[in-house]
Amino acid sequence: MKSFFLSLNSKVSSFLFLSLSFIILFSNKSSAQDEAPVTYDTTKAAESVFVGIVEDRAFENTTAGEFTSGKGFTLFKTSLASLNISVYGLARYINQMPGNQAFEDHLDRPRVADTRNDIWWHRTFVWFSGFFYTPKLRYTISVWGLAATNQVLIFGNLQYSVLRAATLGIGIVPNLGTRSMQGPWPFFLSSDRLMAEEFFRPGFTSGIWLTGEPLSGLRYWVMVGNNLSQLGITASQLSRDLSTSASIWWMPTTGEFGPRGGYGDFELHQELATRFGASFVHCREDRQSQIGTASAETQVKISDGTLLYDTGALADNVTVQKADFDQGAVDAGIKINGWHLQAEYYFRNLSKFDAQGPEPDLGTIPTSIYDHGFYALVSYELFPKAIQVYGATSWIFDQFKRNPWDVVAGMNWYPSGTRSLRLNLHAIHVEKSPASSSFGFYINGQTGTTISSGVDFLF
Repeated sequence: MKSFFLSLNSKVSSFLFLSLSFIILFSNKSSAQDEAPVTYDTTKAAESVFVGIVEDRAFENTTAGEFTSGKGFTLFKTSLASLNISVYGLARYINQMPGNQAFEDHLDRPRVADTRNDIWWHRTFVWFSGFFYTPKLRYTISVWGLAATNQVLIFGNLQYSVLRAATLGIGIVPNLGTRSMQGPWPFFLSSDRLMAEEFFRPGFTSGIWLTGEPLSGLRYWVMVGNNLSQLGITASQLSRDLSTSASIWWMPTTGEFGPRGGYGDFELHQELATRFGASFVHCREDRQSQIGTASAETQVKISDGTLLYDTGALADNVTVQKADFDQGAVDAGIKINGWHLQAEYYFRNLSKFDAQGPEPDLGTIPTSIYDHGFYALVSYELFPKAIQVYGATSWIFDQFKRNPWDVVAGMNWYPSGTRSLRLNLHAIHVEKSPASSSFGFYINGQTGTTISSGVDFLF
């Protein structure tokens, strides 16, 4: 088995090296390197947009989290209203290896890792955004489609900028438990999150929030929402318990961290950009479906990838109906001269289980489950505004002593010299993946190598 992985890793390395050589040979290096450095404007708050966006206003429709449009096309604009349309698309190939794989969960029960080898037009976003009556009142209507899960959703949010220190909003937004839920998508290293990010992150829900910049470079965001993860949940499945989350971040040197706070120093900061943040989310979460039916809740997993609310997750014949979800995270990052270094540490506690099942089995479940872990990443603009290379690792230290981890390497080619169009090559070696989804890079229980390639665009 070891020789198989060594041979496979050698082939992957050769593939990445040949691809990188080809791209470097044919990319337009001189024009990218001769561009003037991007400057930043931190005075746009009066026009009801977040501060710190690039001077060319390429992302002036920034609203909140994953539902943030790009520059787009302005269809019309008057003194009383405007309408802009923006689109994101992703096509991707992914191969999770080995193809046939079994593992044991934390109770030593046999499981199967349902790995993938497929090609998809993977994700589509269309945003309709603008203002109404006054530029202080902004709207965004999002149309989201995910072919891999056959889902299409339409949702939106509405925001009113009272002043620079306070913008009030209502609609679907992220719970703010991790940095990646605060707007950097799709400017990740690749098209989706790292293992620890994907495992620990909360979900998206409808709520009301307040955000702003009370002091230069210091920002906050607080939110009250319906639950931890609302996508795919109907109103009749919700309980009366609400989620609360908050984040604060400080950018003391330049007052910004690039468009959307995205990963990578594509903008080639000449002055050291710094970001320090902390986030927290609490929710008394509900299974959101009746005992005996499949759980509607898809966000909370334990460290073997099992859904917390599935029957048998913590003990045979036992179903968790409710649980407290408490998570905190701290993050720090720097950008300078094409380098980006960033790390985030997570702390999560699941407790106060309201479970149903036979008494002997109920007595075997833990009173709480505590997990913690981190990721660390580094990226470099090898050829400015053309070729970016990166590496990352993430680790989870869990109550069941499985201690999953992964190592990531990849590269991005930006053929247009902008962030708006990207070709990506991505390779992962993962041990005992706890993260699992049909849209990310990970499947629960996998130990092995994943390779992917994709192209995505945002305009």
